[in-house]
Order: sequence, then structure tokens, then C-alpha cells
Amino acid sequence: MPTTVPTALTRRISVAAAATALAVTLTSCGGDEEPAGKGQGTNAGAGTHTVETVMGDVRVKDAPSRVVVLDTDALDSAVTLGITPVGATTVVDRAPFSTYLPADRLKDVKSVGLIAQPNLEAINALKPDLILSSKVRDEKNYKALSAIAPTVFSDTTGPSWRQNFELHADALGRKNEAKKVVSEYEAHVKRVTEALGGAAEARRLKVGFVRFIEGADTRLYLNDTFVGSLFKDLQVGRPANQDKDGFSLDISPEQTDQADADVIFYSVYGDAKKAKETETTAGPLWKNLDAVKKKSAFKVDDNLWMLGIGYTGAGQVLDAVERSYRSADR
Repeated sequence: MPTTVPTALTRRISVAAAATALAVTLTSCGGDEEPAGKGQGTNAGAGTHTVETVMGDVRVKDAPSRVVVLDTDALDSAVTLGITPVGATTVVDRAPFSTYLPADRLKDVKSVGLIAQPNLEAINALKPDLILSSKVRDEKNYKALSAIAPTVFSDTTGPSWRQNFELHADALGRKNEAKKVVSEYEAHVKRVTEALGGAAEARRLKVGFVRFIEGADTRLYLNDTFVGSLFKDLQVGRPANQDKDGFSLDISPEQTDQADADVIFYSVYGDAKKAKETETTAGPLWKNLDAVKKKSAFKVDDNLWMLGIGYTGAGQVLDAVERSYRSADR
């Protein structure tokens, strides 16, 4: 499934035996005699509501206060809605949480393992009353997670970030707050589109996104991605080879001409040299791209553009697009 985290980071390490053992232990220690995911161990009998999820209906507290999030989109949703999780996963070991989010909101959040490789014991120790993740990340851990606390899964991440936000808001008991967030985002999109010269002018502007990745080919991001969805919101045009359904078009340095666009945003994951960003951007093919010649190629924060999968992240990307457009040599 499409995802903004590199494939190498989402390689799942089997923890089936440990997960099953933990689930059995937690279930035997007490809690309601309910099927997994229905609210056991969280006083689900009062002040609860039912959330429809890809894994079935889940009963959660109306106002959960100890939330654990297992992906960056859920972290963005929680913080955007005014909730600081007690625990969250990171992209790599000992990495900071999403750096585009306010540091003071994240300083007390505990690490509970890696995305798609959560530490079940660490999660249990935090005594959560709600866990947020997705089927694509944690389906194999669902039973064990549900034995710890009501667990709400979206189907996947990336282009479905808006629907995921609505699901998270429902689970968090913040549906009214979510309506305000969505309304403010739509107004923000309108302002930035106008800053680009209006919808007609925006459509004439061909915008691409390039990501240099250590250990993998360079990626040109297509429409079924987080950044692709933002470009669609702004109504900007896309280069023909990138204006397609799907996740990415992967290219080698010798195919750099395929990244051509009026405006290019690009980021680097990992070491710039090992990701071939250094050699590519110093080479003749890159320098001959229209965007580069017009000084309309902008290096951006990979953490934000790739992991900021939510309304706070999206708002900051919109701001970056507007700043870059205003600074371009036209």
C-alpha cells in the first residue's frame, strides 16, 4: 500500500509469539469479558461510544486521556485536536518524534518502539485507554493491542489522511473540534491557490516532487500520496509522467530528466551522498531541468513533507509552497 515511510523502515519483524503471550496475560489479569477491541479493561460500561473501523466496531471512552499513537498520521491528528499522547512510535530507533510539531507538546511523550514494530510491553506499561494505528502497519498486532486498550485502526496511511483524521477525531471524542480544523484548512487552501494566481493559473503550473532516498532509487511522487493530495487541493498542474494514479515513479541518476517540471520540491532521506542527491543535483541533467534553470527548485524538510500526514503537517506544507512560489525567479 502507498506510504510515506520508506519500505526499508516498514519491514516487519515477527513478534507473533510475544504478542500472543502478552494478549493472554493481559486478558487473564482482569477486565471485561468482551471480544478483543471492544473496550476491555477501560471501564467501557459508561461514557463510551462506538467507532466503526476497518477491523469492526470498537467501543471507546467518550474522552480518552491516555492515548498511544503508532504512526505519524495519528500523532498529527492527536496534537491537532489538542491531545498529547502518552506514547508514540518513531521512524527509526532513538529518532525524535515528528519535528514539525511543537516540541513542548511532545516532550513528555514516551517512545513505544518503531512504526510497524511497536513494543507491546512498553505500551501496556503506559496504561492507555485508546490506541490508534492502521491495518497496514499493525494488523498482526491487533489482538494483542486490543487486549491492552480499545484499538482503532484505519485501513492505510498517506492519501487517505483526511478520512483517517475523521476516524481519529471520532475515537478521540473531538468531532466538533475536527470540523473547525477542516474548515480552517479549506480556507488556507483557498488563500494559497489565490496566491498562486488563482485556480486557472495554478493549473498551468506543473509541479513535481522528488525524493532522494539512501539505499533506494530516487522517487517522483505520483497522485496517490500525501503530497500528491495537497497538490490536487491546490489545483496545481502536474508533469504528465507524474500526473498518474499510484505511489511513485522510481528513477536512476541517468533518468533525472524525467523530473522536469515548472516547479520542483525535493527532499532527502538519509545521507545526501548515499542517497545520490549530491551527485544528481551537481550534474548536468539536474541543472538542465526547467525548474532549476528558473531557480524554482526548492529543497524542503523531508520530515514534514513525508511524515507530516495530517492537518497540521498539511498546513505547514501549504505555507512552504506559498513562500517558495513568492521567492521564485519569474
